[in-house]
Amino acid sequence: MHENEIATIVLDACFVVHRALGPGLFESVHEEAVADELSTRRVEFGRQVEIPVQFRGHDLGIGFRADLIVCKLVVVEFKSVESIVPIHKKQLLNYLKLAGLRLGLLVNFNVPLLRDGITRLANRLT
Repeated sequence: MHENEIATIVLDACFVVHRALGPGLFESVHEEAVADELSTRRVEFGRQVEIPVQFRGHDLGIGFRADLIVCKLVVVEFKSVESIVPIHKKQLLNYLKLAGLRLGLLVNFNVPLLRDGITRLANRLT
């Protein structure tokens, strides 16, 4: 599957969850529900995937945990905040670079209409 196909599946799962649960819950609740929906659809993903940080060829032993990495191609970060701010986008872009992946989705569930809470970021995506 291509990144765009995966993104479509993930976002469809997010819409299902948002319709059922609505805004205002912790991001961990939405993450759990989206993971459940993806499992039902038999989509491969990892939760809280550790990504190491390399500096000058050394593993710093510090990294980040991606909320989801779907089909080993798309990073998905969940938020439940009043609004997405530039640092959220910069973090996701850094995650993509460190993981060597090209497509990331930032999904803020704390909005009345989920389409207003979706940010798609590309790292060298053609």
